[in-house]
Amino acid sequence: MNISIDSGRCIRCGRCVKACPSLVFGLHEEHPVTVDAPENCIVCGHCAAACPAAAVQHSEFPPEKVHPVDRAQLPTPEQLMLLIQARRSNRALSHKPVPQDYIDRILEAAHAAPTASNLQQVGYTVLTAPADLRFVVEYTLGFCRRMLRLLEMPVLGAIVRRCVKGAGRYRLSIHRLLDEYERHGRDRILRGATALIFIHTPAGSRFGAIDSQLAYQNGSLMAEALGVSQIYTGFVLTACKADKKKRLARHFGIEGTIHAGMALGMPEFLFPSRIDKKPIDIMKK
Repeated sequence: MNISIDSGRCIRCGRCVKACPSLVFGLHEEHPVTVDAPENCIVCGHCAAACPAAAVQHSEFPPEKVHPVDRAQLPTPEQLMLLIQARRSNRALSHKPVPQDYIDRILEAAHAAPTASNLQQVGYTVLTAPADLRFVVEYTLGFCRRMLRLLEMPVLGAIVRRCVKGAGRYRLSIHRLLDEYERHGRDRILRGATALIFIHTPAGSRFGAIDSQLAYQNGSLMAEALGVSQIYTGFVLTACKADKKKRLARHFGIEGTIHAGMALGMPEFLFPSRIDKKPIDIMKK
């Protein structure tokens, strides 16, 4: 990796110095910006993005990787808020597959999310084959059956229900999930989604869960903008977390830890209205 400053272009604005999170650059007296600690660089690109004169010469960010931003093309705060408020977990899915270019754009948006120390360790596994989606559903229902047996054990189940908040409510939910699938063939895990994205990081990644949730949120908003329904796969993730053998991850060749899952489908309809949340709770000090 090579970093330098084009002294003929540098206007001494100091933006690269202020933007760099790793103290790579320095600004001294009347001289152009200097590269004081290149070994600190985390390859985030802040310097190249901040420089208005294209004076930062970074081997990881050649000119073809640096793109001007036309801020006049960005959505207004009102438009962004409307998109956020309009987003819902629409479970009324059609049988139409999600177009591949839509999935690609959702992944691109997710991948653009920030990561701790710019490690960019977030990985994505995309499932679209019906057999793969069915495996995920049945794997999760298998976990639900085991949980139900535990919750309904005379002694141990009573202890769990007393100690785990909401355990009784989840027992009823699991009963419904299993009943719908076994008696009526209705999938209440993925809700008939035609695509599923698992978001994961290498084992031991300190901020893997946070990085994955940031990626999920980016992808979710892009899906909403494309008119694609997205459903958070809570039961699937609970099953993965409880499975010490990581059978689902191993089945799909996923190394590391799955932190998030986004089921995708084309909706039968779009919601014509948005609903207010409860009043916001802000603690002021």
